Amino acid sequence: MRIGDLATRTRVSVRALRYYEEQGLLVSTRSDSGQRLYGNAAVDRVRLIQQLYGAGLSSKTIAELLPCVDAQVSTPESRARLAAERDRINAQIAELTSARDRLDDIIDVTSGPNPQCDYV
Repeated sequence: MRIGDLATRTRVSVRALRYYEEQGLLVSTRSDSGQRLYGNAAVDRVRLIQQLYGAGLSSKTIAELLPCVDAQVSTPESRARLAAERDRINAQIAELTSARDRLDDIIDVTSGPNPQCDYV
């Protein structure tokens, strides 16, 4: 599939896909006319990259971990790195959960009418 088709299927910009290639996260072949071509597996790869970015991993970290993902093996170092990333994400989840709980408390405490808080 061409780069525009991959962008459409993954809801990722063409510019981002080119960046993934520059960073070694995604691989394409070229047509005779020089257009980038991707296999169907690129859809899952882009979705994985997006998930890892969304989890806060850098492109450098993703590039270092993808070979282990591709080979379905890991080293003690890569497992430790993944565990550290998981722990970081868990800490963020805990912080967000705490913030949500505080907001719920504020909503509960301030749910009564107060003329000083009317925004109308």
